[in-house]
Amino acid sequence: MELGCEFCTLIFFKMRLGILSDTHNNLANLHAALEILRHEQVSTLIHCGDLTDVETALQLAEFRIICTFGNRDWNASEIKQNLLYFRADNYSNFFYQGELGGVKIAATHGHMRSTLENMIQSDQYAYVFHGHSHMRSDERVGTTRVINPGALGGVKHEARSFAILDLDTGKLDFHLIE
Repeated sequence: MELGCEFCTLIFFKMRLGILSDTHNNLANLHAALEILRHEQVSTLIHCGDLTDVETALQLAEFRIICTFGNRDWNASEIKQNLLYFRADNYSNFFYQGELGGVKIAATHGHMRSTLENMIQSDQYAYVFHGHSHMRSDERVGTTRVINPGALGGVKHEARSFAILDLDTGKLDFHLIE
């Protein structure tokens, strides 16, 4: 008995995340990042805080968003309301703990240092994402990989950046925005 083509081909969907932080209303850098994310066919974004304005949040409408609030997100309730208007599966709060693509992750901005440290030290997550320092980093603490994508706006300590993470392979790419 011969099987039809539909049984012979396995389709493998990669789960790739766009990781952004500290946009601080820099729409030019955000648009540059979003262009790359579209080109790379990323559909889910984790924003680690300091969008700072509803106008900035509106730019993310085409993506699924997990947004954590930072110390500059004074309009947090309005940002949350708008993100949920775009998609019911969007999420926004001061921290996120959940599972994406079968991988346990957590995210926060980083200004509530004890929250970030508890996430990292809990050994519950494969990845913990954060921002706040405006400095990109990728380090392992125990079994947890801790990633800061850098900043798209605000105080400039280094080149503007964001990251794309392939949850299936663990491959992380920082993208610089100049």
